[in-house]
Amino acid sequence: MDCVFCNIAIGKIPSNKVYEDDKIISFYDLNPQAKVHVLVIPKTHISCADEINEENCDLISHIFVKIPEIARLAGITNGYRVITNCGEDGCQSVKHLHYHILGGEKLSERMA
Repeated sequence: MDCVFCNIAIGKIPSNKVYEDDKIISFYDLNPQAKVHVLVIPKTHISCADEINEENCDLISHIFVKIPEIARLAGITNGYRVITNCGEDGCQSVKHLHYHILGGEKLSERMA
């Protein structure tokens, strides 16, 4: 298995965890783009948003239900941004669906 996020999900690669349950894991990004930068991944491998479908949409819903709790656990108290990248033009660096939670400071209004 050469997917870095799959290996984090099974504990083969250590991470600085914020939250974990039977479906997802959240951890601090190694290259933060904001004061607080947390990643949320499903433990099930889904390559990117293009692969969200009827069979896995409950898992994606679970992620979004948990995002506010994860943000609070990471110390974000005054708002945050949630981002996912999809494909090469979207600058997806790891081909495993993941959501970035950025916060802990006033973020730029520019998205790029």
